[in-house]
Amino acid sequence: MADGTNDFEHLAEWVGRQESRDDVIAAAPAVALAATLDLGAAPSAQGDALPPLWHWLYFLPVVRQSQLGPDGHPERGGFLPPVELPRRMWAGSQLVFHHPLSIGERVRRDSMITDVRHKHGRSGHLIFVVVRHEIHGSRGCAITEDQQIVYRGAAGPATTAAVEPQQRTAGWKRVVHPDPVLLFRYSALTFNGHRIHYDRPYAMDAEGYPGLVVHGPLLATLLLDALRDAHPDRTVARFEFRAQRPLFDTADFMVAGTLDSDDRTCTLWAADLAGTTAMDAQAILAA
Repeated sequence: MADGTNDFEHLAEWVGRQESRDDVIAAAPAVALAATLDLGAAPSAQGDALPPLWHWLYFLPVVRQSQLGPDGHPERGGFLPPVELPRRMWAGSQLVFHHPLSIGERVRRDSMITDVRHKHGRSGHLIFVVVRHEIHGSRGCAITEDQQIVYRGAAGPATTAAVEPQQRTAGWKRVVHPDPVLLFRYSALTFNGHRIHYDRPYAMDAEGYPGLVVHGPLLATLLLDALRDAHPDRTVARFEFRAQRPLFDTADFMVAGTLDSDDRTCTLWAADLAGTTAMDAQAILAA
């Protein structure tokens, strides 16, 4: 097939592929993210604990400009399988936080592709790739993450069909104004060249979006930041999220959540102000 799905059997050979990267939990990225999220304090001193999900500021792929594709992503191949379907998104993750990483800590991330699957949906062919990341520091494994990446074709508009808004009762809620500066700064902090987050003509003309797309990892980070505000004395032990539909810089949105009756499970979501869900998530707090 012209869309590259004829390579699926070959792509399945990528299961079991591994790579490792070393890094240091430097203070500068954490201070910059705190400023981007408009926080009053940041982990900056040697030994300060890194908030959950802020490990996404580290182990960044540094790819030469000549090796980028037309969408700003690195060209296909290398560690990830060479899927030829043009659109790629981070669909979700499941994470276990064994203990916090700390500023100044030397760390290693061991990654392995654990699954590659081909499906056919309403929008055409889809390739799902699951990557297991294990981040090790001075005290052993600190974070285990299973990341889901989905690739799909370019045919048709990028936006999904309209759905009925949900009315949920929130224990806490925060309204976020996703202006282009916020999206640009987060792209810069994560060295994310994907043009849908900062190049409006590309996002609208090439990929069919109504505006700049809010990063999925940024939404997840905002969900946990709002949870930390609501329950500052609690520790997140597990977290999972799944993207449902995109949000854009064209309108404000909310991140919200509630603590369930077991006093440990938090139901979290991001939605537009009408209540249409963009991301569902769940956090399990330490006992």
